[in-house]
Order: sequence, then structure tokens, then C-alpha cells
Amino acid sequence: MSKKGDKITGKIVKSDIKGQIAIGKNIQIQPSQALDEAELAALREQASELVAVVRKQVAQFAPASLQEKALERVDELETAVTAKTPDLTTMEYITHWFNKHLPTLAGAVTSIIVHPIIGRLVEAAGDLALAEFNRRFNHIKPNQ
Repeated sequence: MSKKGDKITGKIVKSDIKGQIAIGKNIQIQPSQALDEAELAALREQASELVAVVRKQVAQFAPASLQEKALERVDELETAVTAKTPDLTTMEYITHWFNKHLPTLAGAVTSIIVHPIIGRLVEAAGDLALAEFNRRFNHIKPNQ
């Protein structure tokens, strides 16, 4: 049974909102939990496993003339995504390199960058890193 004044409605006018939205009374928003070192290490290991898949794809599908350079970019990508603060500049550069030189493998590289594991690592690096990640990569949508 609702009391007079208890009806609360809300309308989301913009659909690409980033962050939390709360509509109601007495709302308490919990900040995201900080990750401890063990959790971060596990996420970095998972990120390395994602990169290993792309490394195999490059070894299998890249032409011999580009294979060495492509594998170097993949190594750089692994270093960038597993760094204490993910290296967004390197991630962006590698995305552009694959788009230009090996477009058939660019999707595999992009799938790492937009993977939720990488999102958690960027989020753990702080609000500024997350905002910069969103600025650089928000136009890329994961496959659904």
C-alpha cells in the first residue's frame, strides 16, 4: 500500500549515460570496491591469456612480411594492458597499426581493448584513467 507522495517516476532522456543513475527516496550509492593486489594479478593474468589468443592468430594468419612487426605490436599490447596503469596511448597506437597494416586481425586486437577484463583494470587505475579510456575508445562497441 503506497502513501500519498510515494509514487516516484523517472525518465532517462539520454541513452548513452555513463555511470550510475538513481531515482527514488533514501538512495545510498555504494562506490565500486577497490581491487586488492591478488585480484589485480588475476585480472592481469586473464588479460595476458586474451593476448595469447591474438598472438596465435597473428602467427597463423599474418603474412610473413608483417608477422614479426605484428607480433611486436602484440607484445606491446600485452605490456600496455597489464601495466599498473594501462597504457592507453600504446593501446590506441596498436589499434591504429592493425587497422592500417592487418585489418583482418584488427577486430581481434579491438576485442581485447573492449573486453570487460581490460575495463576492470582501467577502472582500478582510477577515475582519470577511466575517463581517458572512455574518451579514446567509447566509439568502439564490443560484439554482442
